[in-house]
Order: sequence, then C-alpha cells, then structure tokens
Amino acid sequence: MKIVPVACLEDNYAYLIIDETTKAAAAVDPVEPEKVLAAASEVGAYIDCVLTTHHHWDHAGGNEKMRLLVPGIKVYGGSLDNVKGCTDQVENGTKLSVGKEIEILCLHTPCHTKGHISYYLSSTEEEDPAVFTGDTLFIAGCGRFFEGTAEQMYQSLCVTLGSLPKSTRVYCGHEYTVKNLQFMLTVEPENEKVKQKLEWAQKQREANQPTVPSTIGDEFEINTFMRVDLPEIQAKFGAKSPIEALRMVRNTKDTWKG
Repeated sequence: MKIVPVACLEDNYAYLIIDETTKAAAAVDPVEPEKVLAAASEVGAYIDCVLTTHHHWDHAGGNEKMRLLVPGIKVYGGSLDNVKGCTDQVENGTKLSVGKEIEILCLHTPCHTKGHISYYLSSTEEEDPAVFTGDTLFIAGCGRFFEGTAEQMYQSLCVTLGSLPKSTRVYCGHEYTVKNLQFMLTVEPENEKVKQKLEWAQKQREANQPTVPSTIGDEFEINTFMRVDLPEIQAKFGAKSPIEALRMVRNTKDTWKG
C-alpha cells in the first residue's frame, strides 16, 4: 500500500492510495482532478474509485470532473451527506477494496458534516493501517462543529477513531498542523510532546514538506481534543465531563486569534 499526498488549493490534501501489486488506486477528495491524475500516472497507477470524506466543495468539488475524465469511475460518499458526483453511497461499516491487497472500512464520523466518512485501510502486507479523516481529525486538531454537536465529535474522535490501533497512520484533509500545535500550547503549555512536534512541523513546512501522517497514538499525546478524558484537561476548563471539556476547547479555538 503506497500513499501519496497531493497538495491541492491553498492547504488541502487529496491522496492517492495505490495497491502496488495491481497498480489500482483510490483517490481521496480529488478536488483538483488533473493534478491527482498526473500524480497517479507519474507512479504508473490508475485510479478506479474516489473516496469522498464529506460534501464541502474543497473535498467533493472535483468529483464530477473526475467522472468526465475517468469514465465509469466509482465515486463513494456518505449516505447522509449530499456528496456532489457520488455514484455509490456508503455507511458506517461499508467495506470496499482497492486492487488485491487493500481493504477499506467506512467509518461514520459525524459533526463537521452530518454524513462525514473516515476511511480505514488495512493491507494484507505487514504494514501499519491508515485512516483518512477528512475534516474530522486533523493533526493536533479537529473540524469545526458545522453540522453536529460536541457529543458527536467526542464519539467520532475519541471512540470511533480513538479505538483504532495506536499505530494507525492519520492522513487528514488540510495542512493546519503548525497553527494547531501553536494553539495546543496555549491550552497545554507544559506538554513537551506538543513542543517537539511543533518544532518538527515548522521545519517540515520550511522545507515545503507535508506534516502528514500522524498516528492515532501521537494524537492522544498532542491533540487536546482527544485528551479530554484526562482529569487534568477537564480541570483546566472547569469541565465536569469529557464532552463539556471538548466543547470548551472547541469554543476557545474558534475565538483564538493566533
């Protein structure tokens, strides 16, 4: 399983997921179809399906063009999201595959949008699994609660995604890592892991390199949104529950002027 991030628009990521045995590939959120198809041809892969995380234009906006450029392509999207260009709707638990080696499990991770899907991939090869989290989970962050509640985001982040193996690689929808970590330091100034990750992320960006992937294990150390079960995080906000703490961290981030 080869994963190629494709930088799109201002700070979006599309991804190619390539089965190296057959060279079949899935494209995640190919908002700039020509760019994603060029990246596929560079590595000798052919795209036979699109995995759409959610309906926002900067993720689903390339689907119709992809269908024109690749006749017969399948375009997957959440059944509760009105995904542009979708040919096949998926739900929590839907199973898909790419080529011979890659299995995909669709996970419903609502809140940013009500039908948001994260795609969990495992391979028959001995390698760490990967999850494509769109705008639900970012490195050291989470999506705004546009169509859902703190309860839903807690379930999506801390239960659904949080229960994946700690070694699972996290590929998110935007390059927001430096800003996210700067915010995390305002909430957890004593967190050494956040300081180290910020220093690393700044160097990556100076070299024009991506900061993806993270891992689920890393996120439990650097992402306050996923650390709200900890009594010390709840205490910082005077919160009585993980969900209340999550809501308060999100409200603080929404008004942060960093």
